[in-house]
Amino acid sequence: MRWLAFAVLLWGLGSACTRQPLPSEAGPPARPVGQQVVLGTPLGLPPVPVPPENPPTAETIALGRDLFHDKRLSADQSISCASCHEAASFFADPRRFSQGVDKKEGNRNAPPVMNAAFHPVQFWDGRAATLEEQAGGPIANPVEMNLPHDQAVARVAADGNYRARFEQAFGPGPVTMDKITKAIASFERTLIAGDTPFDRYFYGGDKTALSPEAIRGLALFRDKQRGNCATCHTIEERHALFTDGRFHNVGAGLSNEGELVDQGRFAVTKREADRGAFRTPTLRNIARTAPYMHDGSLRTLRQVVDFYIGGGSSNPHLDPEIKPLRLKGEERGELVAFLEALSSPAPRQPEGKP
Repeated sequence: MRWLAFAVLLWGLGSACTRQPLPSEAGPPARPVGQQVVLGTPLGLPPVPVPPENPPTAETIALGRDLFHDKRLSADQSISCASCHEAASFFADPRRFSQGVDKKEGNRNAPPVMNAAFHPVQFWDGRAATLEEQAGGPIANPVEMNLPHDQAVARVAADGNYRARFEQAFGPGPVTMDKITKAIASFERTLIAGDTPFDRYFYGGDKTALSPEAIRGLALFRDKQRGNCATCHTIEERHALFTDGRFHNVGAGLSNEGELVDQGRFAVTKREADRGAFRTPTLRNIARTAPYMHDGSLRTLRQVVDFYIGGGSSNPHLDPEIKPLRLKGEERGELVAFLEALSSPAPRQPEGKP
């Protein structure tokens, strides 16, 4: 099945940045005025969830695409959202820590962004409840694009072409941050990637789609007594997101003294049980989106498998599902072969990309 693959704004660096309403945003929230676009899904994925207040349209998707690539949304106009989501890396960042303006680095690896529309919450720590809420965070974050929202709105509104396109997309009225984030979120919902060898084997009935090694790796992946991977990286009867959307402390990112470097979900909830917990990432296209873990500390899939073989890194908040695994050397290779079979066809850029 054909699928759309576009880059999205899903940064995962350090501090949270919650958008405050701007004076220009008085009145009811904006809503797209064009005809809704039906977002088709490839083999292996469920329907894309779409909020009723922001149905995707051709106009908002195209507008969000251009905003995603626009360096004017950073303080010094040096970077865009696309700067840290490289097409060659399936719209992930191959650097351990993504760089913001003035080459500032956070303490997290920008998470892979494909299929972000399916996440129940956004960012590694889940601080944004929706794609719309998430979209504005990196723009104002001082470690990332470092542009206050009122200045971002002013820059976009100063462009006559943008003003005309916002009216086409949302009807008469000023450019607002609400409209900017809704356009970006609509663009994000077009980032859909499935139809992998696993999907063709498991859901499409093509028993030749996986190698014998990968088939054995799938069995290990699902076996609760061996790999136990599917406990968090879920596979359903009709689709597979390869994530439970929940937060787990797996022991990644400890200091040399065994202390948590990043408090993760705890910074959002203040619940002791959430210390060092991060959202389960999807494994789709995992072979194309190194490095791994929230801090980019592991470079290869074999290192990831070995990390879990060792039961993660011990700490007081380690998830009880994380236990040492007894897998033979060839079985580790089989598990990696299965993970490599979760790669989709090469993504393509939308037409009209700047």
